[in-house]
Amino acid sequence: MKEQRPLRVAELIKREVSRILLSEVEDPRLRGFTITRVEMSPDLKQAKIFVGFLGEAEEGERYEALKRATKFIRGVLASRIRIKFMPEIVFVADPTLEKAFQVVELLNRLEQENQ
Repeated sequence: MKEQRPLRVAELIKREVSRILLSEVEDPRLRGFTITRVEMSPDLKQAKIFVGFLGEAEEGERYEALKRATKFIRGVLASRIRIKFMPEIVFVADPTLEKAFQVVELLNRLEQENQ
């Protein structure tokens, strides 16, 4: 039963942080994002939020903007969910989206070459 709690909290944090970024953070650099997963520490004191971005904007600037918005996001999150301790939030770059786009691009090129 205990191993289910981090999974439930991670899913709740994923959903709420997505909502916060979509509706309450006004930084245009933080548009076109996807939270791919959230990993909670066993003691629920840290949440690693894996984020991928779509589009051409400078990735470093986007992660810097996320870093600056972390305190605000954590505060809004604390007002929305009820848990004993609000976890520290750490945003981590997830290259999965970029790699998926590269694979699709490569497949499209191969298809065009074969025609």
